[in-house]
Amino acid sequence: MQQGELTREQIAVALDFSDTQSALRLADCLGGDGLVYKVGLELFVAAGPEILRVLKQRGARLFLDLKLHDIPNTVAGAVRAAKSWQVDYLTIHLSGGRAMLEAAEEAASGELSLLGVSVLTSMDEAALNETGVQRKVEDQVLALAGLGVEAGLRGVVCSPHEAPLLRQVFGPNLCLVTPGVRPAGSETGDQKRVTTPKQALANGANLLVIGRPITAAPDPQEALDRILASET
Repeated sequence: MQQGELTREQIAVALDFSDTQSALRLADCLGGDGLVYKVGLELFVAAGPEILRVLKQRGARLFLDLKLHDIPNTVAGAVRAAKSWQVDYLTIHLSGGRAMLEAAEEAASGELSLLGVSVLTSMDEAALNETGVQRKVEDQVLALAGLGVEAGLRGVVCSPHEAPLLRQVFGPNLCLVTPGVRPAGSETGDQKRVTTPKQALANGANLLVIGRPITAAPDPQEALDRILASET
């Protein structure tokens, strides 16, 4: 498992805003040195791909979190479009199946890292069962991650709780990206499977997605510094 101090390079700040100005104000506050900025559905729908160009100009690494899930040809086309925006990471639902994953990986052609989404961190076993999947969360995450690895994906999105299992099964080279990361004492919001940043890192995560504990703080830079300095 990965050990050591948490660094800026291991944090993806979730820009969960509905307007460009708020997102850029936060990015200007935190700076582009080392951080990854995650642009999800809310901001991308509100601001369009122009937000990616502007963030890239600020020297940021870009994580486009659209969780693609469609027929193989459509997803491959979306991946090619994402390459033109020079994003570093792009999410895709592993439940889309082998053909979709392989088409996406071929379209990526090594120019961006596809991250396979396993089971959303807002879901627990009861919610998973409601969708017709009669497995434990850990079993479903493991099965989907295996499908992604077989299709050539280099990264998987999972909760910090499943990171040790995936690290044990797939070894050190698979990039594990973990949302559901909350500093000690923070509200969990709609997240179900959460840990603290240091625990996520100890569990084997490579990149920690952190949103509201930073973006909703009165002083985002102070909040980020506190997370980096935390012992828990």
